Amino acid sequence: MANNRILLVEDDQNFGDVLRSYLEMHDYDVTLATDGLQGIERHRKGQFDLCILDVMMPKKDGFTVAKEIRERDAETPIIFLTAKTMKDDVLQGFKIGADDYITKPFNSEELLYRIQAVLKRSKPLADPKDDVREFFISRYHFNYPLRILTFNVGGEGEEKWKLSPKEAQLLRMFATHVNDILPRSEALKSIWGEDNYFTARSMDVFVTKLRKYLKNDDNIEIVNIHGNGFQLLVKTEQGA
Repeated sequence: MANNRILLVEDDQNFGDVLRSYLEMHDYDVTLATDGLQGIERHRKGQFDLCILDVMMPKKDGFTVAKEIRERDAETPIIFLTAKTMKDDVLQGFKIGADDYITKPFNSEELLYRIQAVLKRSKPLADPKDDVREFFISRYHFNYPLRILTFNVGGEGEEKWKLSPKEAQLLRMFATHVNDILPRSEALKSIWGEDNYFTARSMDVFVTKLRKYLKNDDNIEIVNIHGNGFQLLVKTEQGA
């Protein structure tokens, strides 16, 4: 099996070389870029299983690089490296589509663990143990293996969206808990691998995305259950 390919974008050449060597020792194939522009160019020309982006970089910062990557690649996981610890910066990263966030200085073993966890979560969604592949949620049809969400199938105003892996996993959990509470910790541990402040903020971003997809149907609402989790409420059509 081929080694996982990592794009590392880090403007500190010495630190970048050390980190690349460390990851290569653990069987990762690493491409190093030393500024944002170079990082975008490397991504455009190559295929990667994971991107690790420093936030503070010359020419283009990590957030800008991530936005441009996300414009053409919604699936490759992104981990941010930064010395910043402000909550607003963390939220900005997750809104762009980050999968994890690690602050400098960090323990190298912790980074390895996070890389392994992110790569594991990004693997194909199909699970032979899961019998249910398709869901009907009011006027929406959701094909989980293909990650296709369709509104008003075959009817006027039909719309389709290709969901990201995490969007699909989260919507599937909601679909199997319709009108019941989906505990936040259950979703976080199942999809993100752990329940902490950073993963909880990431989940909030994805819930907001799902609300936007589902806004076409007034009979559907995702509500916050304070201190517990979320609830996908689906009202039955009156007179149906």
